[in-house]
Amino acid sequence: MTRKIDIFDTTLRDGEQSPGASMNTEEKLVIARQLLRLGVDVIEAGFPISSPGDFESVRRISELAGDNAVVCALTRAVDKDIEVAADALRYAKRPRIHTGIGVSPSHLRDKLRIDEDTCVERAVHAVSFAKTFVDDVQFYAEDAGRSDYDFLVRVIQAVVDAGATVVNIPDTTGYSLPEEFGARIAYLMDNVRGIEDVTVAVHCHNDLGMATALAMAGVRCGARQIECTINGLGERAGNTAMEEVVMAIAMHGPELDAHTDVNTREFTKASRLVSSITGMNVQANKAIVGANAFAHSSGIHQDGVLKKRDTYEIIDPADVGAGESQIVLTARSGHAALRHRLEELGYELEGEELDRIYEAFLELADKKKEVYDEDLESLVNERDREQTALYSLEGVQVSCGFPLKPTATVTLRGPEGDLSTVCEWGTGPVDAVYKAIDKVVQVRCDLSEFAVQSVTRGIDALGEVTVRVKAGGGEVFTGRGADGDIIVSSAKAYLNALNRLLTTAR
Repeated sequence: MTRKIDIFDTTLRDGEQSPGASMNTEEKLVIARQLLRLGVDVIEAGFPISSPGDFESVRRISELAGDNAVVCALTRAVDKDIEVAADALRYAKRPRIHTGIGVSPSHLRDKLRIDEDTCVERAVHAVSFAKTFVDDVQFYAEDAGRSDYDFLVRVIQAVVDAGATVVNIPDTTGYSLPEEFGARIAYLMDNVRGIEDVTVAVHCHNDLGMATALAMAGVRCGARQIECTINGLGERAGNTAMEEVVMAIAMHGPELDAHTDVNTREFTKASRLVSSITGMNVQANKAIVGANAFAHSSGIHQDGVLKKRDTYEIIDPADVGAGESQIVLTARSGHAALRHRLEELGYELEGEELDRIYEAFLELADKKKEVYDEDLESLVNERDREQTALYSLEGVQVSCGFPLKPTATVTLRGPEGDLSTVCEWGTGPVDAVYKAIDKVVQVRCDLSEFAVQSVTRGIDALGEVTVRVKAGGGEVFTGRGADGDIIVSSAKAYLNALNRLLTTAR
């Protein structure tokens, strides 16, 4: 059996330190409920002495969690901090106080302005004092990633002897390289007496984009708890992303001798919830939970995924609550992706039919970033309309604007294959186009309805026009046309209605 790795979530504490990501108590409770659904082992609910709101959040989350998770409160190595944290945790069934102090030369010299002996003395006192309130005390050695190896051993040995149950080794500034950080954890495992009886935790930041790699290096070298946040939220460049480390462990459990008990199918929901509450959007190419994490637009990739998903996906999107793989149709998509999407929409096209649609698809894809299902339906319907047409639109050009007189030049191909080009003017560009068409087709009818709507979203969306014309006998014929140019759509729709009228008359 592999080692159980505890997942310590600090979205509500360190994650909230992202500029602009502050949350009120009710919002924290909503996220806490989602964390419980995820099945995290520890929820760091806040820093109680920092504000009445944080105190209340810790208190209420303590009541909410029950036996389902450890509830943790952060403190400095200050007696008052610890007393307030203990008070906030009084209703927790599994309380933990998280106290600590800076241990790097920079923190000792420039922030705390104390020597090493004083640092050790304060660390031991904080742990011992916290133990008078709760049995579970976690010690953080702030900025351990830049500390002296032997001094770090001295501090950790002292707090283990004082009764710490968890020792947290943070790379507070995201400075370390994974190999060095792993070596630091291994050095502690080899040189601190009794460390096998406590939990070694890692808390990594993403300043150099290596938080996940740092956490994995720590686990490989003996750490049994990872401190992380949903979406990698956190101050500066953020923290280790929970979804990334949990799925990395799921992929490489035997190699890491590790597993977690997290319900990974809740990740996508958790990501969207945190993003919605904090207003911190998730980048589209974010691992695991980004909008493009399981989206494929390259024709080569699409062909491979359609044949067998794991040719380009190491994770089943359903395993993280993301539904299915997405085949994104763009100008780089091939026949296989287009055929697959058309089949999902109920169209079975092969051979020349598929080739014709593919050519129309590429023309549209060159104009748009992405082709949607509604676009495809319009393309297929447009093909059907053209195949049954007596007259087809070969070209249209308009000139309009103030103070110009709207004019339109239209070229139509007739039933015998002959081309006719005419020019007309009207009260507007569509009126001019319709008068030009009337001049060629020469059918008596009245336009009774004209409607236009966007087929898909975006500024580059297809516009679909629907018209109804009334023939001399009172019959009504409907026509539709779609194109990126609304004038062209209008011409296609009107011509489609006239073609139906003429076909019926025959």
